[in-house]
Amino acid sequence: MKNNLQKSKKGTAKKSVKKTVKKPQKLTPKYVELKGFLSFFILHELSNKDHSGDELAKRIGERRGANLTPGTIYPALKRLRRQKLIQYKRNGRKKVYSLTVNGSRELKALYGLFKDMFFGLKSRLNR
Repeated sequence: MKNNLQKSKKGTAKKSVKKTVKKPQKLTPKYVELKGFLSFFILHELSNKDHSGDELAKRIGERRGANLTPGTIYPALKRLRRQKLIQYKRNGRKKVYSLTVNGSRELKALYGLFKDMFFGLKSRLNR
């Protein structure tokens, strides 16, 4: 086993210490919760590329910093399908979801709403 002791200039032994760089922790609000964005994120992700439910759960989970369970993502997909905002095609056992024309219109309206609601905040939002 390698010894981590090094001799100092004065001849006494001192222990070397490795410095680790800590990643900045993500701030989590204590009192205000941003719920209800799941449908928006599903529509947004599908506007970029068609995805299976598993892929959507992974992508949106990465954005949120938490895993999405099947009990969360699939009811939302079912609701959006009933509202005719998304559709799916089977690819083997997987369902691959895509936006419908109505889904694209809804997403465009949501982008406009967010633009109006969050106007002026861009300067405070850093990535």
